[in-house]
Amino acid sequence: MPIEPDKLLRLLDVGRSLVTELDAEAVLQRILAEAREATGAKYVALGVLNERRTELERFLTLGIDDAGRAAIGDLPRGRGVLGVLIQDPRPLRLAHVGDHPQSYGFPSGHPVMESFLGVPIMIRGEAWGNLYLTDKQGGEFTEADQTAAMVLADFAATAIDNARTYERSEQRRLELEQVVQGLEAARDIADAIGGASELPRILELVVKRGRALVEARSVLIMLREGDELVVVAAAGHVHDAVGRRLPLERSTSGQVLERRRPERINDVASRLRVGPDALGVSEARTALLVPIVYHNAALGVLGAFDRGPDAQPFTATDEQLLRTFAASAANAVAISRSVEADRLRSTIAAADTERARWARELHDQTLQALAGLRVGLAGALRRDDPAFYTKATRQAIEDIELEIANLRAIIADLRPSLLDDVGLRAALEALIDRRREGALTIDADVSLPEQLSDGSRAHRDLETTVYRLVQESLTNIVKHADASRVTVSVTEEDAAVVVEVRDDGRGFDTAESTAGFGVAGMRERVFLLGGTLTITSGDDGTCVTARIPLPAPASAAGVRQAAS
Repeated sequence: MPIEPDKLLRLLDVGRSLVTELDAEAVLQRILAEAREATGAKYVALGVLNERRTELERFLTLGIDDAGRAAIGDLPRGRGVLGVLIQDPRPLRLAHVGDHPQSYGFPSGHPVMESFLGVPIMIRGEAWGNLYLTDKQGGEFTEADQTAAMVLADFAATAIDNARTYERSEQRRLELEQVVQGLEAARDIADAIGGASELPRILELVVKRGRALVEARSVLIMLREGDELVVVAAAGHVHDAVGRRLPLERSTSGQVLERRRPERINDVASRLRVGPDALGVSEARTALLVPIVYHNAALGVLGAFDRGPDAQPFTATDEQLLRTFAASAANAVAISRSVEADRLRSTIAAADTERARWARELHDQTLQALAGLRVGLAGALRRDDPAFYTKATRQAIEDIELEIANLRAIIADLRPSLLDDVGLRAALEALIDRRREGALTIDADVSLPEQLSDGSRAHRDLETTVYRLVQESLTNIVKHADASRVTVSVTEEDAAVVVEVRDDGRGFDTAESTAGFGVAGMRERVFLLGGTLTITSGDDGTCVTARIPLPAPASAAGVRQAAS
């Protein structure tokens, strides 16, 4: 029996709309409604097979209300007549479903059904599910009904395949987008590490970017300190998290660190040995803990809590992304600690060298002068000559005054009291006056910016750095350059202090000048303030140029708060 023209046109319209639908769930619901409309069935169901195609994994119905579904109980798995199409995926039409040899009858609470029509839904030649129709209004299902159901099943197969393909492509697109975002975030973190940013800023960047990528409600970084984990960075819904501590032995985070393996936790309440509230995270339900490891050294743990607004479990993709962020954090921590260790070793070595230099100064000058003074006075005591004794005493007084001046100069070099008492300008002027020795001419232009000349002493580190740059440069010139003329300039340019000391003496190899506090100390001081230091030297002399950014001016409110 052929399909009626009007019904055929209806099926074609349905087919056209189905194959353009990209929501698989919407396709299934539409198939149920159209099958019921096309065949006149009272009850319609669609069974989705499991991966092995041995039973039904899902069972969708139309025609049975919520009360009826509750009375039926568990949904069918594909036994009895329903299982016939699973074993043999071909259309099955029955006038009385109970007459079929494999019919089990109906469970208690199930509506009695008579006529039956079942057709398979085949996708790419393989059974995907079955469309079941029962109780045709006004009689049995016809051949035309079977044809209409088969046409709908074919449309359903195409639409479901399209929707699944779209979902896979969309999921792949989202995954690739997430990967790209992860790479961009990793690049930003690598740039921050390479730019010598401070460790707290880098770790803050890690938790913020990591939280955004995995859509976590909260993200923490905990670093190991002895037998504890200490929260050093946090982002999201946290309260006073930084500084909180967890014991390694009695915490799940400690286990993750010791085992060096990530762990996804779908039930925080039962799996975390120490509740998230101890970390400043409240009401967390899911978690992902990733160890921070550098060259097999366990440094800490990166923890994320509650994926998405519904606190869904974290995925394998989330784990992979956070492992990348944990690796970035590990690199940042390792580099920071290495730099700190190298800086400490360099500072200790430079301090030892500087002590040796001052020891030579005291030995070669002050101690030798005092020894000579002792010899002179001892000789005067041995001679019974008042005139000679008076002359020796006067000479001793002159020598003592000279050595007092020398000691004062050494003390001023170690820590100038003028810098503390009257400010940078006076200290620089006194320093320059002391260095005008012999035929050395020093031209100075000290035009301090407002921040360094208002007398507030609010920028002590910057003032000390400027003073030490000029001091060390002049000391080197006096001792080594054999120069006749020096120009000292301290000016403001483009929101920065520019210090320039230029001489006309003999140059030196700047690559080898790293001993003592000298050039290395100058570079260290400028670096710590975010500035740059350039030293050029040749036959026509040496020029030391430092550019140090000025701190941003404080707001009026900030000044008032600081004053209070």
